[in-house]
Amino acid sequence: MRYRRQRVPGGTYFFTVVAADRQPILATPDDVQRLRSAFRYTLERHPFRIDAIVILPDHLHAVWTLPPDDADYSTRWRLIKGHFTRHLPRSDRLRAHQAVWQNRFWEHQIRDERDLAVHVDYVHFNPVKHGLVERAADWSYSSFHRYVAKGAYGSDWAMDEAPLEGTIGRE
Repeated sequence: MRYRRQRVPGGTYFFTVVAADRQPILATPDDVQRLRSAFRYTLERHPFRIDAIVILPDHLHAVWTLPPDDADYSTRWRLIKGHFTRHLPRSDRLRAHQAVWQNRFWEHQIRDERDLAVHVDYVHFNPVKHGLVERAADWSYSSFHRYVAKGAYGSDWAMDEAPLEGTIGRE
Protein backbone atom coordinates (compact mmCIF):
# COMPACT_ATOMS: atom_id res chain seq x y z
CA MET A 1 0.00 0.00 0.00
CA ARG A 2 1.30 3.42 -0.93
CA TYR A 3 0.96 6.14 1.71
CA ARG A 4 -0.61 9.34 0.39
CA ARG A 5 0.09 12.60 2.15
CA GLN A 6 -2.46 15.39 2.25
CA ARG A 7 -0.96 18.59 0.86
CA VAL A 8 -2.89 21.86 1.04
CA PRO A 9 -1.13 25.19 0.47
CA GLY A 10 -1.39 27.30 3.61
CA GLY A 11 -2.59 24.30 5.57
CA THR A 12 -2.11 23.65 9.26
CA TYR A 13 -0.67 20.26 10.18
CA PHE A 14 0.08 18.19 13.26
CA PHE A 15 3.32 16.19 13.04
CA THR A 16 5.01 13.44 14.99
CA VAL A 17 8.72 12.95 14.28
CA VAL A 18 10.53 10.09 16.02
CA ALA A 19 14.20 9.22 16.55
CA ALA A 20 15.39 5.96 14.99
CA ASP A 21 14.91 3.09 17.42
CA ARG A 22 13.58 5.64 19.92
CA GLN A 23 17.12 6.77 20.71
CA PRO A 24 17.17 9.68 23.19
CA ILE A 25 18.71 12.11 20.68
CA LEU A 26 16.86 15.09 22.20
CA ALA A 27 17.61 14.38 25.87
CA THR A 28 20.07 17.15 26.74
CA PRO A 29 19.97 20.95 26.52
CA ASP A 30 22.69 20.76 23.83
CA ASP A 31 20.51 18.38 21.80
CA VAL A 32 17.55 20.76 22.05
CA GLN A 33 19.75 23.71 21.03
CA ARG A 34 20.94 21.70 18.02
CA LEU A 35 17.30 21.08 17.06
CA ARG A 36 16.43 24.76 17.53
CA SER A 37 19.34 25.64 15.26
CA ALA A 38 17.97 23.23 12.64
CA PHE A 39 14.57 24.90 12.88
CA ARG A 40 16.12 28.39 12.50
CA TYR A 41 18.15 27.17 9.49
CA THR A 42 15.00 25.81 7.85
CA LEU A 43 12.78 28.78 8.71
CA GLU A 44 15.26 31.13 6.99
CA ARG A 45 14.97 29.12 3.78
CA HIS A 46 11.35 27.97 3.90
CA PRO A 47 9.24 30.03 6.31
CA PHE A 48 6.32 28.59 8.25
CA ARG A 49 4.63 29.26 11.58
CA ILE A 50 5.14 26.96 14.55
CA ASP A 51 1.76 27.01 16.29
CA ALA A 52 2.71 24.47 18.98
CA ILE A 53 5.67 22.20 19.70
CA VAL A 54 6.99 19.85 22.34
CA ILE A 55 10.40 18.20 22.30
CA LEU A 56 10.76 14.94 24.22
CA PRO A 57 13.91 12.80 24.51
CA ASP A 58 13.05 10.48 21.61
CA HIS A 59 10.37 12.28 19.59
CA LEU A 60 8.66 15.57 19.02
CA HIS A 61 5.21 16.81 18.14
CA ALA A 62 4.51 20.04 16.31
CA VAL A 63 1.66 21.97 14.78
CA TRP A 64 2.67 24.14 11.83
CA THR A 65 0.90 26.50 9.47
CA LEU A 66 2.45 26.83 6.03
CA PRO A 67 2.46 29.96 3.86
CA PRO A 68 -0.64 30.45 1.65
CA ASP A 69 1.15 29.38 -1.54
CA ASP A 70 3.13 26.48 -0.09
CA ALA A 71 2.29 22.89 0.87
CA ASP A 72 5.83 21.48 1.07
CA TYR A 73 6.29 20.37 4.66
CA SER A 74 8.37 17.36 3.56
CA THR A 75 11.27 19.56 2.44
CA ARG A 76 11.15 21.40 5.75
CA TRP A 77 11.36 18.17 7.75
CA ARG A 78 14.17 16.91 5.50
CA LEU A 79 16.13 20.12 6.15
CA ILE A 80 15.48 20.05 9.91
CA LYS A 81 16.47 16.39 10.27
CA GLY A 82 19.50 16.80 7.99
CA HIS A 83 20.83 19.92 9.71
CA PHE A 84 20.38 18.35 13.14
CA THR A 85 22.13 15.14 12.05
CA ARG A 86 25.06 16.93 10.37
CA HIS A 87 25.73 18.89 13.56
CA LEU A 88 25.43 15.93 15.91
CA PRO A 89 28.77 15.12 17.57
CA ARG A 90 29.86 11.52 17.51
CA SER A 91 29.38 9.87 20.83
CA ASP A 92 29.02 6.51 22.49
CA ARG A 93 25.24 6.76 22.40
CA LEU A 94 25.05 7.42 18.68
CA ARG A 95 27.34 5.66 16.25
CA ALA A 96 28.05 7.21 12.84
CA HIS A 97 26.58 4.27 10.91
CA GLN A 98 23.26 4.30 12.75
CA ALA A 99 20.19 6.15 11.54
CA VAL A 100 19.35 9.17 13.68
CA TRP A 101 15.70 9.66 12.67
CA GLN A 102 12.95 7.36 11.51
CA ASN A 103 12.72 7.71 7.73
CA ARG A 104 9.16 8.95 7.79
CA PHE A 105 7.07 11.22 9.94
CA TRP A 106 3.40 11.19 10.71
CA GLU A 107 1.20 14.12 9.72
CA HIS A 108 -2.43 15.04 10.07
CA GLN A 109 -4.06 18.00 8.36
CA ILE A 110 -5.95 20.10 10.87
CA ARG A 111 -9.61 20.28 9.78
CA ASP A 112 -11.11 23.01 11.95
CA GLU A 113 -10.70 25.02 15.15
CA ARG A 114 -11.74 22.13 17.42
CA ASP A 115 -9.28 19.79 15.70
CA LEU A 116 -6.57 22.43 16.19
CA ALA A 117 -7.41 22.83 19.88
CA VAL A 118 -7.36 19.05 20.46
CA HIS A 119 -3.96 18.70 18.76
CA VAL A 120 -2.41 21.69 20.53
CA ASP A 121 -3.61 20.27 23.85
CA TYR A 122 -2.14 16.89 22.90
CA VAL A 123 1.22 18.51 22.13
CA HIS A 124 1.29 20.30 25.47
CA PHE A 125 0.09 17.34 27.54
CA ASN A 126 2.54 14.87 25.99
CA PRO A 127 5.35 15.16 28.60
CA VAL A 128 2.76 14.38 31.30
CA LYS A 129 1.36 11.49 29.26
CA HIS A 130 4.86 9.97 29.03
CA GLY A 131 5.49 10.40 32.76
CA LEU A 132 8.32 12.89 32.31
CA VAL A 133 6.65 15.51 34.52
CA GLU A 134 3.52 15.81 36.62
CA ARG A 135 2.42 19.13 35.11
CA ALA A 136 2.73 20.48 31.58
CA ALA A 137 4.18 23.65 33.11
CA ASP A 138 7.16 21.65 34.40
CA TRP A 139 8.41 20.70 30.91
CA SER A 140 10.83 23.29 29.52
CA TYR A 141 10.87 22.23 25.88
CA SER A 142 7.32 23.14 24.95
CA SER A 143 5.34 26.00 23.52
CA PHE A 144 3.03 25.53 26.53
CA HIS A 145 4.76 28.47 28.25
CA ARG A 146 3.98 30.75 25.29
CA TYR A 147 0.30 29.74 25.55
CA VAL A 148 0.29 30.52 29.28
CA ALA A 149 1.84 33.94 28.59
CA LYS A 150 -0.92 34.65 26.02
CA GLY A 151 -3.58 33.62 28.55
CA ALA A 152 -4.72 30.57 26.58
CA TYR A 153 -3.88 28.26 29.49
CA GLY A 154 -3.41 28.72 33.20
CA SER A 155 -0.11 27.43 34.57
CA ASP A 156 -2.09 24.68 36.34
CA TRP A 157 -3.77 23.53 33.09
CA ALA A 158 -4.76 19.85 32.96
CA MET A 159 -3.75 19.25 36.58
CA ASP A 160 -7.03 17.55 37.50
CA GLU A 161 -7.70 15.62 34.29
CA ALA A 162 -6.14 14.98 30.93
CA PRO A 163 -7.40 17.03 27.98
CA LEU A 164 -9.51 15.37 25.31
CA GLU A 165 -7.36 13.46 22.83
CA GLY A 166 -9.98 13.21 20.13
CA THR A 167 -8.59 11.23 17.22
CA ILE A 168 -4.88 11.81 17.71
CA GLY A 169 -2.83 9.34 15.69
CA ARG A 170 0.31 7.34 16.31
CA GLU A 171 3.52 8.53 17.94
